[in-house]
Amino acid sequence: MSTDFWTPIKLSLGIASISVIIVFFFGILAARILSRRRFFGKTAVETIITLPLVLPPTVVGFLLIIIFGINSPVGRAIEDIFGSPIMFTWWAAVIASSVVAFPLMYQSAKTGFLSIDPGAEEAARVDGASEWKVFLHITFPLSLKTLISGLILSFARALGEFGATLMFAGNLPGKTQTVPTAIYVAIESGNMQSAWLWVIVMAGISFLMLFATSLIKS
Repeated sequence: MSTDFWTPIKLSLGIASISVIIVFFFGILAARILSRRRFFGKTAVETIITLPLVLPPTVVGFLLIIIFGINSPVGRAIEDIFGSPIMFTWWAAVIASSVVAFPLMYQSAKTGFLSIDPGAEEAARVDGASEWKVFLHITFPLSLKTLISGLILSFARALGEFGATLMFAGNLPGKTQTVPTAIYVAIESGNMQSAWLWVIVMAGISFLMLFATSLIKS
C-alpha cells in the first residue's frame, strides 16, 4: 500500500490520541466537580457539556468557526500569539475531535463517580486524607473500569469524527485529512478500492475498541 493510503490513518490516530488525552483530563475534572456539587444552573451546564452528542456535526463545526475564526476575539488572540490562525490546521482537527468526544468521557466519569459509596470517601477524609488523596486512593481506583471504558469510547468517537473536522479543519492531504474525510473524497472521485480499504481499517479498529469495552465491563 502507498504512503498516501497510510497518511490519513496515521493522522487520525495521532489526532484521536491527543484529543483523548485532553478529554480524559478535563472530563474527569468536570465530572468530579459536577457529580458532588449542587448549584444554581447546574442542569444548564451539564446540558451544554453533553450538547455535542445530539447536535449535527455541521452545527458543531459552525460554532467552532464562530468561536475560533479570525473574526472572533479568541481567533485573533491565537493568531497574535502563534502568528497564524488555528483554522485548517492539525490542531483544529484536535479541537473538533475533542469537542465531540468530551461528552462521552464526562458521562462515563460521572457514572463511575456516582456509583461510589460516599461513605468510603468520607471515611478517608475523617482519617485526615486531603481531597487529592481521597480521589487518588479511593475515587479513582473504584471508578477505574468506567473511566477506561469512557477513554476507549472517547477515542473511538474522536477517531470517527467527520463533519465538524471537515468544516473547521478542512481536508488538506497530509495535514488535516483524516480517514473519514479521505473516505468521502475517495467515494466522490470513484476510488472505491481505497474507500473500501479505509472502511475495513476503521471498522476493525472500532470493533476492537468496542470489544475491549465489553470485556472491561464484564
